[in-house]
Amino acid sequence: MKKLIFTLGLCLVAIAGFSQAKAELGLKGGLNFANVNADEVTGLDYESRTGYHFGVYSLIKVASFGIQPEVLYSVQGTTVNIDDLNEEFKSDFHYLNVPVMAKLYLPLGLNLQAGPQFGVLLSAESDGDDVKEEFKNADMSAALGAGWDAPFGLRINARYIIGLNDISEDGDSEVQNRVFQVSLGYKLFGLGK
Repeated sequence: MKKLIFTLGLCLVAIAGFSQAKAELGLKGGLNFANVNADEVTGLDYESRTGYHFGVYSLIKVASFGIQPEVLYSVQGTTVNIDDLNEEFKSDFHYLNVPVMAKLYLPLGLNLQAGPQFGVLLSAESDGDDVKEEFKNADMSAALGAGWDAPFGLRINARYIIGLNDISEDGDSEVQNRVFQVSLGYKLFGLGK
């Protein structure tokens, strides 16, 4: 992690030094309201789970356009209700996600965001049982959102992340992640105008 932060910092210094770009490095974290989009199966009902995410971000901004890659640890999942048995199973998916967001800046620090997110499944549990072998190791998503770069280095964001690929290994049903995120970030340091 130290090497990653150091490398991102060096890249920001180089870019800001050779252009009119603004660059920054910071920390962010927040809440996930996660669920899955799954093929309808009679008697199964999927409900959202509250999780969290945290990590680092870097931003390179030129005029009103920016690119913001991030590295985030993210806890997602769902609650599955089985009507016939009157039972529910809580599933937690732990991902290392790398969103790369394009940001269009509006007046007053407001911005619109869109970009891909690449995820690596670190672990998967259902009511405490390891079920990682039932899910694919990689996840590809599209992320859409909005944010505000507030004064004093504060960053506020909201995103909706739509899974694009089937994460289930069984092949019988198709399952994609769906996550609504709200996060708070803080700029550790910045370079440029």
